[in-house]
Amino acid sequence: MARIRFVLVETSLSGNIGATARAMKNMGLARMALVRPKLGARFADADAVARASGADDLLAAATVHDDLAAALAGCRLVVGSSARARALEWPELDAAGCGARLVAEAANGDVALVLGRESTGLSNHELALCHYLVRIPTNPEFSSLNIAAAAQVFAYEVRRHLPAAADAPAVSPAGVDDRPDLATAEEMDGFHAHLLRTLIAIGYADEGQCSTLSRRLRRLFHRARPDRTELNILRGVLAKVAGRPGKSRARSPDT
Repeated sequence: MARIRFVLVETSLSGNIGATARAMKNMGLARMALVRPKLGARFADADAVARASGADDLLAAATVHDDLAAALAGCRLVVGSSARARALEWPELDAAGCGARLVAEAANGDVALVLGRESTGLSNHELALCHYLVRIPTNPEFSSLNIAAAAQVFAYEVRRHLPAAADAPAVSPAGVDDRPDLATAEEMDGFHAHLLRTLIAIGYADEGQCSTLSRRLRRLFHRARPDRTELNILRGVLAKVAGRPGKSRARSPDT
């Protein structure tokens, strides 16, 4: 449970941060990270503390970050919550699957659930940092769900999928990658920046028109989930490509 963090992006109302802390503590979660909350470092105001209802220790321990990438540092798995369908399809989980996967993968390292803004949710760029999208099915005629209410659903599913005994292994859902050396979020972010620079340098991508290409490539490598050794190989290839611009000399079939 100590390896599972809830990340809130640009939360407008401090009360929602407090209510989310309450939902988390109620289910045994303690790690909260905030990305540019509206009140900045002063987010733990009277309203936040009141809505936390005794979970103000989570508010005191919460970390504040300038961007989502920084808030995800060290995470091997990231799940983003969004109510909106996206033009570019993303691998999806339901709430139960999200809870099961977070618990299973936390056995080998840090994981994160990302909750977006109250009004607009996560941007496409922020979702591109996530391995999966999770949505809570709601009444299509009234789909608005408070961020703390969503956090409560996810926190419940996390607790529901904990092993019955403290020393028992979590039951892993299909597709969980239990390799301990998977590349972390910041390592993947560095790789994608390197990849994009290389594609622009060799003329494959246009610097001003490559956002969709970048998201598609992120989705591809999120599916692959390379480990650190594999990522170093890929970056070595990129470095070699960038160091040798132009066409390579043709080789005969016998060489």
